[in-house]
Amino acid sequence: MSGLIGFLMRLYGGFFGALERLTNGWLLGLAARFVFASVLLVYFINSGLTKIGNGPLGFLSPSDGAYAQILPTLMEKVSYDTSQIPFFPYGLIVLLGTWAEFILPVLITVGLFTRAASLGMIIFVVVMTYVDITGLHVGADTIGALFDGNPSSLISDQRLMWVFVLLVPVLKGGGYLSLDTLLGSYYRKRERYYY
Repeated sequence: MSGLIGFLMRLYGGFFGALERLTNGWLLGLAARFVFASVLLVYFINSGLTKIGNGPLGFLSPSDGAYAQILPTLMEKVSYDTSQIPFFPYGLIVLLGTWAEFILPVLITVGLFTRAASLGMIIFVVVMTYVDITGLHVGADTIGALFDGNPSSLISDQRLMWVFVLLVPVLKGGGYLSLDTLLGSYYRKRERYYY
């Protein structure tokens, strides 16, 4: 019996060891970026579009809605009059938050500065969650709870999954099929040529 167990353990270890070696360095980063792009890229782009001002230079002047979404408590205090909100630091926070909703998801999707962009997106999700709970006062059913047996809450369940998907490229990088790898390879070849 111990011979059979030993054989099964070697078979198991050999199969999954080979699978790990075969996918090491490229699959996890690529898969995480694919999941992020297919689930969240359009979500964040659409959310960002609600925050830009009018006209071709609207990306330089966030809409009133951007202020209401990012700084809801402050907007209430000024009766939703953005002219009463100083640019530094509040206008700058809204401007950078609006840009982050466009720039970070695109960087993650194409795999450029993947680790930094993914870390930035995790911070963005944490801040977004904080604003939803403290500023927009979402209800307890929207917040949900971990280990409650109900995987449909928008905050605790979905955003925990978002953060996990983003944590993979923070730790593993974008993988071989990314602009990080392509540009890194080009740079290393160029350095060898000159030295």
